[in-house]
Amino acid sequence: MTDAKALTRTERVADGDTRFRRHGSGGTALVFVHGFLDDQYVWDGVIDAMTAPGFEYVQLDLAGSGDRTSSRGPFDLTRFARDVGAVVEALDKSVVLVAQSMGTLVAELVAVDHGDRVRGLVLLSPVPLAGVHLPNETAEQFRSLGGNAEAQRAVRRQLSVSLPEAELDRLVAVGERIPAPVVRDLVTCWNEGDPRGNNASPYRGPVLVGRGAEDGFVTDEVITARVLPRFQWAATFAVDKAGHWAHVEAPAVVAARVETFLSTLPFDRPETAPGQGGSGWRNAFAGKTADDFAAAFAADIVLEASVLAIPVEGREKVKATMTQASKIYESLAFVREAAQGAMTYLEWEATAFGGMQIYGVTVLTKGGDGRINHVAIHHRPLGAALRFSLEMRERLAGTVDSSHFHTAE
Repeated sequence: MTDAKALTRTERVADGDTRFRRHGSGGTALVFVHGFLDDQYVWDGVIDAMTAPGFEYVQLDLAGSGDRTSSRGPFDLTRFARDVGAVVEALDKSVVLVAQSMGTLVAELVAVDHGDRVRGLVLLSPVPLAGVHLPNETAEQFRSLGGNAEAQRAVRRQLSVSLPEAELDRLVAVGERIPAPVVRDLVTCWNEGDPRGNNASPYRGPVLVGRGAEDGFVTDEVITARVLPRFQWAATFAVDKAGHWAHVEAPAVVAARVETFLSTLPFDRPETAPGQGGSGWRNAFAGKTADDFAAAFAADIVLEASVLAIPVEGREKVKATMTQASKIYESLAFVREAAQGAMTYLEWEATAFGGMQIYGVTVLTKGGDGRINHVAIHHRPLGAALRFSLEMRERLAGTVDSSHFHTAE
C-alpha cells in the first residue's frame, strides 16, 4: 500500500465479534464489502491503486468468511447488514459503500438502514437484491462447493478472464476454509435474496454499477433488467477483459472508476444556503419533486436550455419544468463539478427514452442569498435534445406555454 495508507489499525465493534481494519484518514470512509467465498483482502489491489485524498479505507470480513470462520450463525443477509451497519456507525462519519457480488445485497440493505451516513453506493458485479433464483439442481452445485478446493477453482476459472494465478490460488485457499454449512447458507443469501428487491430501492442516493465485460454470471441483461431500474439515479461502467472478479482482474481500472464517481458526490461541505454550489441542484434531481427544486431556486430564477426555444422565468414555472424533466430521465449521474465565483459547472450523463444516451453540462449561477437565480443547460446530441423538448411540451401542456419548446416541424 502507499505510505498514506500504510498505517493500519484494527478495531472491534462494541458488544460483537466484528473487527474492521482502517487505513489512512479522511472525512469520508470507503467501506469495502466482499462477495461469496471471498474475504476482506480481495479489495487490496483496488485500495492500493486509489490516490484521491481525503478518504479513509475500511475492510472487514463477513461472518463465516475470512478471519471469522469460527463465528456463530445465523449467516444471512440480516445478520451481515447488521454487522456492516455497526461498523458504519462506529466510524461516525460519512461513508461510501463499495461492494461486489453477494456483498452488494448487504451494501444496499446497509444504505437503506443508514441513509443519513451513506453518501453513495458502488455495486460491482451486483447480484439482484431479489435473488438469482437458480434451478435447485444448479444451486446445489454451488451449495456443494464447501471444502472442495478443486471445484471452487473451476468455478473461479469459468467466471473470470484474467485472474492472476497467485490471486486464484489465494482465493481458493480463502474459500476452502469456509465451513461447508456456511457455504450453503451463503448460497441461500444470493440465490433467494431479499423480498425488498422486488420493489424500487428505498435508497435514493447516487449509485455506480459496474461489471466485468465478460462476466457470464452477472450479465449486462441482468443489470439492465433487474438492477438499474430499482435505483433512482445510477451510472454504469464495464471493465474490458474482465469477468466476475473485475476488482482483482483489473484493480487499477476499477479504482479509477470509483474515484471518478467519488468526485461527483455531495460530501459534507459547509453551505451558506440551500442552493450553494451544485449540491442543491443534485439533491433536487434526487428528489424529483417540485418542493425539492423550489428549495434551491430564487424567486426570479431564469432557465435557459438547448431543449427550450425561449427561456422559462420565475420559480413556479421553472420548478414545474425541472420536475417534469427529472422524471423523463431513466438514469442520471453527475460525473464532474467545478466552480468559479458564483458559477458552478456540472457535467452529467443520462439515459432516457428506452436507453438513449444523453450528455450535457449545466451551469448554475447563484445570487447573494446563495440560491440559484440562473440555469443554463446544454444537451447533446441534437436528436435527443429535440425529442426531449417535444416530450416536455406534452407533459407541461397547460402549465408552461408551448411556445417555450421546439416543435416537430
